[in-house]
Amino acid sequence: MRHDRTAPSERRGRSRTLERVQELHDAPLAPLTTFRLGGPATRLLTATTDAEVIDAVREADAAGTPLLIIGGGSNLVIGDKGLAGTALRIATKGFELDGTKLELAAGEVWTDAVERSVEAGLAGIECLAGIPGSAGATPIQNVGAYGQEVSATITEVIAYDRAAGETVTIPNAECAFSYRHSRFKAEPDRYVVLRVRFELEDADGLSAPIKYPETARTLGVEAGDRVPAATARETVLKLRAGKGMVLDAEDHDTWSAGSFFTNPILTEAEFAAFRARVAERLGPDMKAPAFPAGDGLTKTSAAWLIDKAGFTKGYGTGPARISTKHTLALTNRGEATTEDLLALAREVVAGVREAFGVTLVNEPVTVGVSL
Repeated sequence: MRHDRTAPSERRGRSRTLERVQELHDAPLAPLTTFRLGGPATRLLTATTDAEVIDAVREADAAGTPLLIIGGGSNLVIGDKGLAGTALRIATKGFELDGTKLELAAGEVWTDAVERSVEAGLAGIECLAGIPGSAGATPIQNVGAYGQEVSATITEVIAYDRAAGETVTIPNAECAFSYRHSRFKAEPDRYVVLRVRFELEDADGLSAPIKYPETARTLGVEAGDRVPAATARETVLKLRAGKGMVLDAEDHDTWSAGSFFTNPILTEAEFAAFRARVAERLGPDMKAPAFPAGDGLTKTSAAWLIDKAGFTKGYGTGPARISTKHTLALTNRGEATTEDLLALAREVVAGVREAFGVTLVNEPVTVGVSL
């Protein structure tokens, strides 16, 4: 890890004030989330440079003010009472490509960055197309889909370390990436991601080897084959859209956080008990999804669990329901509150646990509420 104890605002000789940052009071937060849920924040700041981000964080920390960092708002569940504190929206811009090296500012729209990298003929993140949110959030969740994870291409993460009061550059090996997890997620109140650096691949316009079976089937190729990167991206966008996983203001199935629950990872004993519950409930011939997860662990499908526990597509009668396109997405049908959403989530968690003895874990970050 490299350290830079001088904040950008000080290096450039700027006064460390928040005068240039957009500031609103009693500001609605729901419009900043893909769920369109949640109450207001006492104060909302919008920062457009790294220096402004650092200054805002330092000010809040010095005052002991609760601080919520908001990027694209696609992985956020905010309580109906909102936030008694400061919300900081990171709206920084920056797409810098040098050969196969890509650096993104945290506020860059992720879907746009994927499209631009594919247009440049580079491979490595093309199957992560259509994932809503900002670039700065990708290392926190180790965002992944359709056989790719950002941990495979991230080289460094530049972040402000709130504990040390300095900017640090953290190499991939020190990010502690694992399935939907990272060092940044493990210490959510310590690091504020400023920039993310990637090493992509120049494969003459072709994609990285296709790994995900559904993608390979749709493309009509074998696992491990390459296709034009643009074709891979377009195919993934169509697959995601068919599941309501591409944002569309007119489609309430996309008023969600995408996958609300992570796929459970089970020990050998847990998986054996799970298989027994499956056989008991669904019959001995039913095979639950199972994928090796390393070190004797097995990953199964949260979407399968939800469906087989009786929570099918479109489940629910209230303003918060399961998506009509995908059982893993909980959605706001337009008039929901956060409590409506949480009630549905709790019902699903309890139902899956009762049916299969597996406890689902929510993927979105919760603010002022919990399951």
